[in-house]
Amino acid sequence: MNTFKVSVQETTNNAIVKFEINQFITQHQSYEFNNIDDAKPSPLAQQLFYLPFVKKVYISGNFIAVERYNIVEWNDVQDEVAEQIEAYLNDGGVIIEDSAIANKKIAVTVYAESTPNPSVMKFVANKKIVTTLFEFISIDDSKLSPLATELFHFPFVKSVFMDENYVSITKYDIAEWQDITLELREFIRNYIESGKEVVLPNAAESLQKSTEQLDTHFESLDDTSKEIINILEEYVKPAVASDGGNIQFISYDASNKNVSVLLQGACSGCPSSTYTLKSGIENMLKQMLPGKVDMVEAING
Repeated sequence: MNTFKVSVQETTNNAIVKFEINQFITQHQSYEFNNIDDAKPSPLAQQLFYLPFVKKVYISGNFIAVERYNIVEWNDVQDEVAEQIEAYLNDGGVIIEDSAIANKKIAVTVYAESTPNPSVMKFVANKKIVTTLFEFISIDDSKLSPLATELFHFPFVKSVFMDENYVSITKYDIAEWQDITLELREFIRNYIESGKEVVLPNAAESLQKSTEQLDTHFESLDDTSKEIINILEEYVKPAVASDGGNIQFISYDASNKNVSVLLQGACSGCPSSTYTLKSGIENMLKQMLPGKVDMVEAING
């Protein structure tokens, strides 16, 4: 049995805090409760409403968001609330009653979207399917993802990349997208709608990708590496994610001012990625970090 871990995440609204959980607690569904009577379908939400400062509870995917009344500040109580949620989940407490889940079955939609890489198609769902990104380059590599393992049973699937609400699939040249897109789209849609696990609950931690592990790694880096990561996160990642890929910081060598990055998903092996890397990312880092970066080199995932 995998242990639940809860971390506190601030939001743009200082009355609301998100309690992020290291695995999914609902099957792609969201629930909002405004008071203890409203929360009858959720024993967990009812427990939270016993706290006098709780105004509203929102349960979704891999987090619980709680809005407070102004009688307290979150800094004074958030750690205690996180511990209470964690203990409740690890004691096997019911999150949402089965009858409420049955009544709230929401249709899953998936659409296919082409990417700049002709070998990669992006399949986008109307639900969050993973809490962090994953890339699997073979069936042996996919043990932590039941969905990726099943996708590798299609003979034309070369690699699988997942992030937030989409799956990017790289195909072998033996097949054309016009012949396989509909089959893959329906397979992914049916898989998600059936409520099967997309990745195993411990997948992020096994791959050192939990929020806590990533934060610890970030804090261990030098200041220039942190600046590079922040620039990539803010200016580069949203663009490459929209194309079904990802760029990940690997290392920074201060002696030769060289930055190494990993290209994943649709960015890996993409004909235009070298141009994007040199004319876009390298120039951006040179301008934003003058005198600190001379070259950016890429490793394909």
